[in-house]
Amino acid sequence: MTATTARSEPLIEHRLDQYVRFWNAGTEQEQHELAAATFADGVEYRAEIGILSGAQALMDFRNRFLAHMGGAALRLRERPRVHHHRARLRWQILTEDGDGAPFATGTDVIHLNEDGRITSVTAFLDRAPAGFDPAAHH
Repeated sequence: MTATTARSEPLIEHRLDQYVRFWNAGTEQEQHELAAATFADGVEYRAEIGILSGAQALMDFRNRFLAHMGGAALRLRERPRVHHHRARLRWQILTEDGDGAPFATGTDVIHLNEDGRITSVTAFLDRAPAGFDPAAHH
């Protein structure tokens, strides 16, 4: 491991914590503050539902999802793996009205710039929600 990589890991881990907190933000103000601190300008989010560009698009997606679901929380399934300004986060989504089983599980592959801000996220569904049709989103 290079000295640069060793020095950047605490910042990357902090940024990943902010990323999870962004998805779980309790207020619009908190969400905006976390987005500004976490994402680089023009952040790109790629998932089966489509490609989103910019922090506002991620906020809109999150808020539409929560409005539809009536409440949900993103939880990590394990500690993130980090190397060379890349991270892998394995997550699950728990819903308020669920039976305790995750609504969905997935893996995000995240790229961070030299300042530790997230420039892109590629989201993979490891277990899609019941009834999800990936072909409907292409």
